[in-house]
Amino acid sequence: MRPARDAAAAVRRNLALLLVPTLLLTVIGLVMVLSAGSISAIEGYDNSFWYFNRQSLYAVAGLVVLVVAARVPHTVWRRAAIPALVAVVPLMLLTLHPSIGLSLYGAARWIDLGPITLQPAELAKPLVLFSAAAIVTRPWKDVTRGRELLLPLGPIVAVVAGVVLLQRDLGTTLIICGSVFLLLFVAGARPRHLFVAALGGALVTAYFIFGTAYRRTRLMESWLRWELDPSGAGWQLQQGLIALGSGGWFGVGLGNSRQKWEYLPNAHSDFVFAILGEELGLAGALVVLALFGALLYAGIRIAVSAPDPFGRLLAAGVTGWIGLQTIVNLGAVTGLLPITGVPLPFLSFGGTALVVTLGGVGVV
Repeated sequence: MRPARDAAAAVRRNLALLLVPTLLLTVIGLVMVLSAGSISAIEGYDNSFWYFNRQSLYAVAGLVVLVVAARVPHTVWRRAAIPALVAVVPLMLLTLHPSIGLSLYGAARWIDLGPITLQPAELAKPLVLFSAAAIVTRPWKDVTRGRELLLPLGPIVAVVAGVVLLQRDLGTTLIICGSVFLLLFVAGARPRHLFVAALGGALVTAYFIFGTAYRRTRLMESWLRWELDPSGAGWQLQQGLIALGSGGWFGVGLGNSRQKWEYLPNAHSDFVFAILGEELGLAGALVVLALFGALLYAGIRIAVSAPDPFGRLLAAGVTGWIGLQTIVNLGAVTGLLPITGVPLPFLSFGGTALVVTLGGVGVV
């Protein structure tokens, strides 16, 4: 009886370690969306609570999805992942239709559904991971053999990544491919196969960056040499760094940000962490980083203790996806990585992203 009690206690600890940071990050995200987005909301919609109200509705929907996903046996995703992904790809293509898709900042990522918008690429993130986990855990699969590792997973990832690239969304493409790479590492793929995949991915990424004028400008003038054009290409990064630097140890106070007054673009979405650092200081930023760390640690613990290989890869895939996206966003905000338009999980404004991420936690 004692081993059973110990196992049950371990499950409860893992559950608390996963859900408490998730709920706290979601609440912090709502507070920061209200604070960071109030100025742009009142200018765009004559209602300073507009972004907050929308995000609150999505948060409630996301929590419902989390509970439902947590009650669905994880083995269901083995059968459902690939058909669901096949259904999502046409939705991703619909974003390219001028009368259906909604473009913003040059990227066609959304479908306008009237009162709400849908970003199908966000749905593709977990579905690609679930499909990859289902494929590599088939009984006859040997992930140490390159051909079996490549087929049929390679074409599936290539199709999804290609459609996302057509949407001019390189950041999401990198998150999808990077998350699959981490999943294959956990699955036991050989280092030389992973090296070849990483090298190929790096070459393809370089081609799309340097072969496209606006991406090349974003890399060179908005990141590597942003200080040479602080009032133009380097404006967003400069204002984000000013926000972070202005916060000091304990911040200027919640709601008292100066950079959100139309100085920092996307203050409530991609650069919400900069406003958090300004208003809550280094102390608040470290608390948020600690919550992300606890969530990722819980995901790793759950993956290690999963009852079967498919469950282990599900938990590891979702954890890797959330962790990678967090690193990419924070790297962009702090100037350590190029700005890619990737939202910060749980904190950035974005309905589909929040619902899907909470659903991913439910699966874990």
